[in-house]
Amino acid sequence: MTSLLEIFDPKAPPRAIGIDLGTTNSLVAYVKNERPTAIQDCDGRALLPSVVHYGAAGEVVVGENAARRAAESPRETIVSVKRFMGRGADDPETARLGPYAFSIPKAGEPNVVRFDVRGKAITPVEVSAEILRALKRLAEDELRSVGGAVITVPAYFDDAQRQATKDAGRLAGLEVLRLINEPTAAALAYGLEKKQNGKFAVYDLGGGTFDITILVLDNGVFQVRSTGGDSALGGDDMDRALAEEIFAKTGRDPKTASPGEVRVVLDVARRVKHGLTGAQEVEVENPFGKEPKSVVITRARFDELVEPLLARTGVACRRALKDAEIKPGELDGVILVGGSTRVPAVRSYVAKLFGKEPLGDIDPDQVVALGAAVQANLLAGHGDVEDVLLLDVIALSLGIEVGGGIVDRILPRNTTTPAAARSTYTTQEDNQTGFEIHVVQGERELAADCRSLAKFTLRGIPPMPAGLARLELTFRVDADGLLGVHAVEETTGIEQTVSVKPSYGLDDETVEQMLLDAIDHGEEDLAARRLAEARLEAHRIVTSTRKSVVADADLLLAGERESIEAAVAKLEEVAKGDDARRVQLHIEDLDAATKDFAGRRMNRAIAQAIEGQKLDTVEQTVEHAKGIEAAHAHAPLPPPPASR
Repeated sequence: MTSLLEIFDPKAPPRAIGIDLGTTNSLVAYVKNERPTAIQDCDGRALLPSVVHYGAAGEVVVGENAARRAAESPRETIVSVKRFMGRGADDPETARLGPYAFSIPKAGEPNVVRFDVRGKAITPVEVSAEILRALKRLAEDELRSVGGAVITVPAYFDDAQRQATKDAGRLAGLEVLRLINEPTAAALAYGLEKKQNGKFAVYDLGGGTFDITILVLDNGVFQVRSTGGDSALGGDDMDRALAEEIFAKTGRDPKTASPGEVRVVLDVARRVKHGLTGAQEVEVENPFGKEPKSVVITRARFDELVEPLLARTGVACRRALKDAEIKPGELDGVILVGGSTRVPAVRSYVAKLFGKEPLGDIDPDQVVALGAAVQANLLAGHGDVEDVLLLDVIALSLGIEVGGGIVDRILPRNTTTPAAARSTYTTQEDNQTGFEIHVVQGERELAADCRSLAKFTLRGIPPMPAGLARLELTFRVDADGLLGVHAVEETTGIEQTVSVKPSYGLDDETVEQMLLDAIDHGEEDLAARRLAEARLEAHRIVTSTRKSVVADADLLLAGERESIEAAVAKLEEVAKGDDARRVQLHIEDLDAATKDFAGRRMNRAIAQAIEGQKLDTVEQTVEHAKGIEAAHAHAPLPPPPASR
């Protein structure tokens, strides 16, 4: 709390704060005397339990007092709400995450989770906003006024989850200056305080989520090389494993226990976990008051219980190292984040996994908030923001569906953010008057196997032959990791911009599975892509050939029409099959059948173009024709037409 000797300057500008909105605990920090400092409550506690209780009289209680009511009112007390952020109401994972009742969305309502609390539907965004309000009040007690906030999110939070976090901040009355990834915030705290350069792993094991980030620190530039993790893995899972052990030792079946009894056992398990951090065994009373009167849990048994959980973190760590193309021996250090990393078994596992003792000289519970405070201070204009550059990465590739259902990646996975990229497309049908733009996310070759993010249509394109319209798409991912898509048809100037806000988000486990699917199906995906491309090319050539035969029928020699039509029919037949190589061979056969006819058409077109023109005009015409030919040669495949 503020010292009585400090003098408050009413003219001083509001201070920016950093907030770690955690699964189990949250906290707020600011920069004081050029050092980030966690703000404590009147009892000297910096950690605010991320628990919200909704009382019968309409009162809302946050923090320790709410946590005390969880056992007696489990359905009215929301814990670990971060796990629900961005999830859909029909997500099967939601039922596993807590003893809550859920409201079914009404017709027309967004597909998001809603807790049914005393007959009122409450979203995770609203619950998170209550936690942020409590942190804001705590900061105002210390600083008098708050000018803005940097809020941290897990590295694998996608657009929906990040947007939900920003919405919660605004609902709490905060000006959200920026969202930054939790591991990046931790690196920021270490980078500024220790002035270190090198390659680092940030091992972040919190209450409900695990994140691993491989990054490079170089003279103030923090570049994330790769990310990974599991949004359903953390200290809460250790508590559940211990709770199951306690149920077993007391002879109780957890399936027949009431929600209140389960909550009591979880509280006991949490105390056991904390006790085993410094002791070899812990004895606790039987929470059910029956025989046996007490239960003893040893650290060795606890280590056995958490071993499968730690193995899951190892899988994500090895994949992140592989993605970053960095070997464990090349790392200069491992940064520990999250209260769960205090568990001795975790520290031992990390040391063995990476081959070196992890760093831990900054409080792992506070390091994320401290880094967020540093970033907030810089964004508020204190210090040289150019001296510190944060470069996060895109977790999964972003692109669009083009002709044949193929994915054209515009921003590949692990692209550093903020980022922007452009790509140009054209129409695949004559007189096509619109583009249907389907934005997808993932590593598979076909759009049907990727995650659909958004669809929108650009209309009003004047009818013209296929291939003449030019659609330029710009993908832009901002510093918060949110995607914006800008589309403009170059010949008319018609444009449209959308912010991609999917109805619910991906968790780390789903992202990991999508990456594994891309690897497992790599060969068949490439084969499917080649077939789709071959079919699309066959369709384009058949359509063009038929138009040419009708338009310039007088240039056909005797028997030439029959041979061309036979080649067209054979190509159409083969294109219905599944052999891309055969399709390509028959495309070449059709090219050979039309070669002489195409030459005569070209000669006529050139003669008509240059008739009666001066030499310099002819040269300009030829150069223009070359440009058009080049544009057609390099134009990516077109998106599905919106209208014809």
